[in-house]
Amino acid sequence: MRAALLLSLIAIASSRAEPLNLVLPTDNDALLRGDGPAFYQYIERDYHGEKSTPWEGGRYGFVRNPVETSAGIIYTRLHEGMDIKPLQRDASGEPLDAVRAIAPGVVVHASSVAGYSNYGRYVVVEHRFDGCKYYSLYGHLSSISVRPGQHVQQRDQLGVMGHTGEGLNQARAHVHLELNLMLSRQFEAWHAASFKNEPNHHGLYNGLNLVGIDIARLYLALQKRPNLTIPEFLAEEETLYRVLVPASRNFDLAKFYPWMVRDRGDGEPASWEVSFNRAGVPLRIQPNAKAVLEPELSYMKPGSVDGGILTMDRIAGRGANAHLSEKGTQFMRLLIW
Repeated sequence: MRAALLLSLIAIASSRAEPLNLVLPTDNDALLRGDGPAFYQYIERDYHGEKSTPWEGGRYGFVRNPVETSAGIIYTRLHEGMDIKPLQRDASGEPLDAVRAIAPGVVVHASSVAGYSNYGRYVVVEHRFDGCKYYSLYGHLSSISVRPGQHVQQRDQLGVMGHTGEGLNQARAHVHLELNLMLSRQFEAWHAASFKNEPNHHGLYNGLNLVGIDIARLYLALQKRPNLTIPEFLAEEETLYRVLVPASRNFDLAKFYPWMVRDRGDGEPASWEVSFNRAGVPLRIQPNAKAVLEPELSYMKPGSVDGGILTMDRIAGRGANAHLSEKGTQFMRLLIW
C-alpha cells in the first residue's frame, strides 16, 4: 500500500506543469530593452516599386504584404513568430549565435533537411505549462544539435542560427521563434486528404498544425506580470470571428486546452463554436445548439474590409454576407477530422 501510494505521489509530482518562465533563445535581449531595430531582423520589401528594409517585418502578426483598401493600408500576410537577428558573425559573415530552449521540455521534432520546409532546418520542443502542452519552434538553423525524444533544460543549446529556408540570404540570417498551440492529432490524415500531391515530412509538427501566439507581447507581459498564464494572456485577445464545427469525438482542441471550453454543460452539444483572433489563434470554445454538417461561420466582426484580406482568405465577404471560403472550410475541418 505504501509503495503504491509513493508511486502515485511520484507520478503526480512528475506530471506537474512547469511555470510559464521563458527566456529568450539567443543572447540578443534588445526586445526587453525596447530596442526593436536591434532585436528584429529586417525584411526586404518592394511596394509599388519602392524598396525598403523595415525591421517591423520581423515582428509577430500581420506585418507583411501591404495592400491598399478603403480603410487604408492593411498588411495581409501573417508572421506567426518573431525573427531575431544575430549578434555574432564569423569573418565570412556567417552567424555564430547559439539557439537555446526557451523553457524545459522534450524535443519532439528536428527537421534536418533544409528543403523540406520554409522554416529550413528547424526544431520543435514540447513544453507543459499549467497542465497543457505548448510547442516552441526554432527555424532557419544552420545546424541542429539535439534529437527527437531528448529532454532539454531551459537554455540548453538546440542548434546554431542560420539562413536555411525559403527567401533568405546570409545578410538576413536569423532565428524564427514561435510558441504554438497544436490543433489536432488527426493532422496527418487531414493533410493526406487535403494535399494529395504534397508530402508531409513533419508529422504532427507541420506548421499548419501549430498556431503561433504573439510571443513578443508575451515576453513583455511576463516582465510586468511574472505569474501570468497563457489562458490569462489569450483572454486579452480580441475575437475577430467565430466558427461552428460539428460535434466530434476527434475534437482534440478541447482536449488539449480544456481551459478554452466555457459553459460545457451535460451531454454532447449539437456543435461547438470556436472563437478566433485575427491571427487564427483559437481563444475559446462554447457548446451550441445548432447542428451543422460542415464548419460554418457564425460571427464576423463588423467592418468595411473584405474578410479575405483580414484572415488569409479563410473568410470571404463582409458583414452579413461573410462566410467561410473553400480554403477556410478545408482548414476548419482539421479541428474535427
